[in-house]
Amino acid sequence: MSRKINLIIFLCFILCEVYAQYVPDVLGDGYLRRTFQMPDDYEGKVVCTLVKKPQLDSVKQAVLYIHGYNDYFFQKQLGDSVNAHGYNFYAMDLRKYGRSILPNQNPFFCKSLKEYFADIDTALATIRSEGNERILLMAHSTGGLITPYYLNSKKGELPVDGLILNSPFLDWNFGWFMEKVVLPTVAFVGKLFPNLTVQGQGDPNYAYSLLKQYKGEWEFDTNWKMIFGHPKKAGWIKAIQEAQQTVQKGLKLDCPILVMSSNKSFPETETWHEEYMTSDIVLDVQDIQKYGEKLGDKVTRDTIPNGIHDLILSQKPYRNDAYQTIFEWLNELTVDK
Repeated sequence: MSRKINLIIFLCFILCEVYAQYVPDVLGDGYLRRTFQMPDDYEGKVVCTLVKKPQLDSVKQAVLYIHGYNDYFFQKQLGDSVNAHGYNFYAMDLRKYGRSILPNQNPFFCKSLKEYFADIDTALATIRSEGNERILLMAHSTGGLITPYYLNSKKGELPVDGLILNSPFLDWNFGWFMEKVVLPTVAFVGKLFPNLTVQGQGDPNYAYSLLKQYKGEWEFDTNWKMIFGHPKKAGWIKAIQEAQQTVQKGLKLDCPILVMSSNKSFPETETWHEEYMTSDIVLDVQDIQKYGEKLGDKVTRDTIPNGIHDLILSQKPYRNDAYQTIFEWLNELTVDK
């Protein structure tokens, strides 16, 4: 009898320990988060953070979302929509982003996008350990560069069943001279002097198009998604250049891929233009479609009329189009399976 009681206490302790790994998230509405201690890097202590909606009963398929640059997961409508369509939902704040920023760190900085591979590995292993047998990876902007680069490193042993890219950062949005001369030079300098600051803060118009107190509909923590951005370093330019060169040569990812972008780009200037509300002002949509096609043999490309850079933050009629595209594509995958 004593052994049984001790065993029950031990099992209760283990269950409590497992549950305690997640705590209520800043988003509220039942969202939870779990912080993972990762090996130290060149700046010291490193963590990454997994956010999730509570598990759906008997559901064994999940979507993992990876944010973009100067970004973090705050899009509750995305998580709620994924849940409503029968998928468990998770999102990762990568190291040095959002919930994972530590005092010793330079936000958003890396010397190679490969630094994020361990974060994604950790997220996928955790999601599988929680009973999910089928996982779809969804990513936005720089996350949309990191994720195919990550999957390419798996050499055919892909840990996911599909990839959804929302305006992936597959190429710079500059003129010929910048892209062919200046950026390669900065990237070379970045190998030698990675901490050299090469660009200060940027224009605020993209943030203005999103935030409720300006022109948009959304609220987010501007310490984590900064209105004027954050100074960029040569080492980060090198990291992006390195990954883009790999992706642009063409990948052979053996999974279904959905590549989405707005139907038009508009150049961002210091002056406000109403076109910012219905265009991608961060990337060139033609580049997205051009290089997106080269990611594998099972690529579906689609454009969302009047979408902005983060398509799911577009004005309501256009973000509804983005959601419809995503869930119709997911339904087709389920039918094919």
